[in-house]
Amino acid sequence: MEEHRLRHHIRARTVRVVAAALAGAMACVPSGCGLFRGEGKGNTTAANTGASVEPAARSRANAGELVNKAGQARAEGDREEAIRLLAAAIEKNPTLTVAHMQIGDLYLEDSNPEAALSHFDSVAKREPSNFDAHFKSGYALQLLNRLGEAVRSYLRALSIQPDDFQANQNLATAYLQLKEPAAALPYAERAVTIRATSGAARANLGSVLTSLDRHEEAVREYRAAAELMDMTPQLLLNLSESLGKLGRFEEMAATLDQLVATKPGAAAYERLGFARFKLRQFPQAQEAFRQAVMLDQAHYPALNGLGVCLLNDYIASQKTNEDARRDGLNFLRQSLRINRAQPKILELVNRYD
Repeated sequence: MEEHRLRHHIRARTVRVVAAALAGAMACVPSGCGLFRGEGKGNTTAANTGASVEPAARSRANAGELVNKAGQARAEGDREEAIRLLAAAIEKNPTLTVAHMQIGDLYLEDSNPEAALSHFDSVAKREPSNFDAHFKSGYALQLLNRLGEAVRSYLRALSIQPDDFQANQNLATAYLQLKEPAAALPYAERAVTIRATSGAARANLGSVLTSLDRHEEAVREYRAAAELMDMTPQLLLNLSESLGKLGRFEEMAATLDQLVATKPGAAAYERLGFARFKLRQFPQAQEAFRQAVMLDQAHYPALNGLGVCLLNDYIASQKTNEDARRDGLNFLRQSLRINRAQPKILELVNRYD
């Protein structure tokens, strides 16, 4: 899906240094009373306290300078230098939020979500109300396929900003990946409510509705998505699935013809074969199934389709075409070797063997 953009809301933090109370005046020493010259022990304590604070303050200031330099390096396209400078800033000031968030973003852009997660998570634990830290932790976890943890991070983010479009969208997607479409539905619907002109949100809601067998509504969302964005292969495949469930096989076949013309694949050809078979266009169905098997010999639904087409030829020949029967059974047996949990296919093999 489109629009996996990460927003950057950096919250500055200030550091306050509290000086200790000055100690009381001390007795003078015989060599000369420093207290008379304004050099009492109290002043010495104040000076020492300032001296102990100054290195920490300088370290924080240096960390800020390193973040600025990292920004310049990033703008110039030197990502490695930007990461090095941000890491140095974090070493000087381990709680510097802006450095953790920026280096996390760079790691995400470098397809290293695990490294990014450690920085986002660090900020999220230290700043529980930081929306970006929770959201980006969720995104990194989703990329790592740690979906349950991703859901929890997105929920924490949404407890801070309930109407954030991308957080709702991503949470719906994570629930869908967990095969929990009922849980995904309210967040997918909210994403569409927040941004009604988003094709990605409409397509995502369509996927959720398809998973819930609400195919009429799913088709409406897919059609709306198609008016707002380019028809992606997944969108066409999902649309064809819901059309098939509704028995609208001509529309299903037309949608899949469009798909295989732009991005042929085993799944698309297998679904096209199914639609053609339902339309009783048996030669075209058999050809589509053969194309699917040519692209992926382990795609057992296509092997099943091809086997059934050939057994159909055998029956149509008044059971005289033994070549069709034999070849059809061979394809079905090949499918069962890949996936044995197909009782209907096993029944067909036993019936025509």
